[in-house]
Amino acid sequence: MSFPSGHSSNLPPEHVGFVTNRLAMTETPMTSAVAGIDVGGDKKGCHLVVLQGTSILSSINSKTPEDFVHVCAEHGVIAVGVDSPCQWRGGDGARQAERELARERISSFSTPTPQLAVSNTKNFYGWMFSGERVYQALASIYPLLKERAYSGGRVSFETFPHAIVCAMLGKDVASAKQKRTQRRQLLERMGIDTRMLKSIDEIDAALCALTARFLLEGKTYSYGDATGGYIRVPAAT
Repeated sequence: MSFPSGHSSNLPPEHVGFVTNRLAMTETPMTSAVAGIDVGGDKKGCHLVVLQGTSILSSINSKTPEDFVHVCAEHGVIAVGVDSPCQWRGGDGARQAERELARERISSFSTPTPQLAVSNTKNFYGWMFSGERVYQALASIYPLLKERAYSGGRVSFETFPHAIVCAMLGKDVASAKQKRTQRRQLLERMGIDTRMLKSIDEIDAALCALTARFLLEGKTYSYGDATGGYIRVPAAT
């Protein structure tokens, strides 16, 4: 997915200033607001969770990506983790990040070329187009982090709940069959009150937000390269 650097959202000017003011008051990554977005197709929409410390400040579902920008701005969010590919596959094979995950026996969706995605008659890749719109909406305030290391400022980035769980619990422990229970327990183990999270989509969005907090703390690992985009997960402990 390639996004124009000059893309702008419909965010009111006063919200941009609000973000700046909140950032000025931020002292530590633990007290900073972060967010995660679980991306779905046109029917289901996407889910956003805003996290500050161990508290969930907001959890919403919307089919309009600009809604997420507004909510993030209102809460002074610094980093947004998105569960969707940040780049389409090039003509030279799978993205480097996906190849690296596969070598570690971590399964993931294979991102197609945009031409292949468009030609799919069953709209299997519709959720990836939703993710593209999410990144585009975020771009003016939360530009995609294109470097391997985070050096500060407001950013968005790609992450992946299954890989997050593999990083935090181990590949042999992470279970797709038990993901609802396992992922909620993982959040609770980190001290997060999960009572607001009613669905697996909200739980996954919270995991993405937790990874955003680790990003601010300098505790993430990046799969991939600048060409195909990075997938970031918590650094293994």
